[in-house]
Amino acid sequence: MHMNELILKKRNGGIHSNAELTYIVNEFVNGLIPDYQMSAWLMAVYFQGLTAEETASLTKAMAESGEQIDLSSIHGITVDKHSTGGVGDKTTFIIASIVAACGVPVAKMSGRGLGHTGGTIDKLESIPHVNVALTKDEFFQIVRNVGVAVTGQSGNLAPADKLLYALRDVTGTVDSIPLIASSVMSKKLAAGSEAILLDVKVGSGAFMKTYEDAVTLAETMVAIGTHNGRKTVALITDMDRPLGQAIGNAIEIAEVVDTLQGKGPEDLVTESLELATNMLYLGGKGSYEACKCLANTTLASGAAFTKFCELVEAQGGDTSVLTKATFKEAQYKEAVLAPVSGYITHMDAEICGRAALALGAGRYTKTDAIDYKAGIWMLKKTGDEVVAGETIAYVQSNTKSTLEDAKARYLSALSFGAAEPSKQPLVWARVTEEGTEAYI
Repeated sequence: MHMNELILKKRNGGIHSNAELTYIVNEFVNGLIPDYQMSAWLMAVYFQGLTAEETASLTKAMAESGEQIDLSSIHGITVDKHSTGGVGDKTTFIIASIVAACGVPVAKMSGRGLGHTGGTIDKLESIPHVNVALTKDEFFQIVRNVGVAVTGQSGNLAPADKLLYALRDVTGTVDSIPLIASSVMSKKLAAGSEAILLDVKVGSGAFMKTYEDAVTLAETMVAIGTHNGRKTVALITDMDRPLGQAIGNAIEIAEVVDTLQGKGPEDLVTESLELATNMLYLGGKGSYEACKCLANTTLASGAAFTKFCELVEAQGGDTSVLTKATFKEAQYKEAVLAPVSGYITHMDAEICGRAALALGAGRYTKTDAIDYKAGIWMLKKTGDEVVAGETIAYVQSNTKSTLEDAKARYLSALSFGAAEPSKQPLVWARVTEEGTEAYI
């Protein structure tokens, strides 16, 4: 095979064989295909697309380009969960705790945040002394003993994806659905779980801004999982407003604790239970209806909170701080006041996330340090009535000079009107190998 011929084939709308895609991935990872040829091929894919079979084959080759985790020694059906990224999305800790408390093992490898979306690992790291860089043996042992572990991604997990993404980022080929899907699913396949739940966000704070694009991405990823022998379900969930009340790290963990203790905000509780239901279903705990009942009962009983504490302690974290008010408090805190009376008609979730980023809650570059106490606590959200001058949110940081800018950014994300806006669903659709069930 010759790469220039494969570039021409895709440029002209041809369909690659599995052998051709394996060749492209392996030769590129081994440094035998130069960046300029791979860039040309990525652009050809961007315009010509990939069939479902091509996408599944590309993803498999990417997953097999490096280390593959073998979870067969863990008893039960292992279920992984992936979110495409959102603002205030701390559901991983809630649903993993519920699911593990029900006997379904969760071996979760997560990433750090960059840009307006927060990272699961950063949030967990806000708990003092917690270890987010587990060795493989430690990771396996905690999953066996506790039923759940959350660690950073392996340095050699799907290396082809890291190399391809770096090129896509500088060649204008990021927003290709087959390439996005293969990027996400290559890491999920390499991580070894038998079943995969995908949380595909849609709206102003998501990568997918429209429902149609979110469904296409979800269907593509479910097809990849199914083609590669993994039972896969995707939910399309709303990200046209932040999820829950907290945006940050420690304050999001505090909200996780509230939710696991039965005091969480309605939107976060509802979405977490829907995700947990589907994970339990994938984990073989019965019908969808039975799993929904099991998820609700487990959260209400306090068993999920106990499981979360077991997870934190097993990874070296100090659980004694989790219920203390000081855990989520920063040195400086100021109120955000409603500029007018009326209703909040829309929240641009991405701008809300960038307001938290300005406070120090995230990173502009990979080397930036995070202020784990920085963030935003929202008292009013889309659909709520407000009175001019009332407190609608708090911003907090350990750097006082960040507060005014963050307040201005946050207010710029909000739209106000005299009429109450129509209510949007939290879960828009459910995608399985059988098809897409719309809830709207």
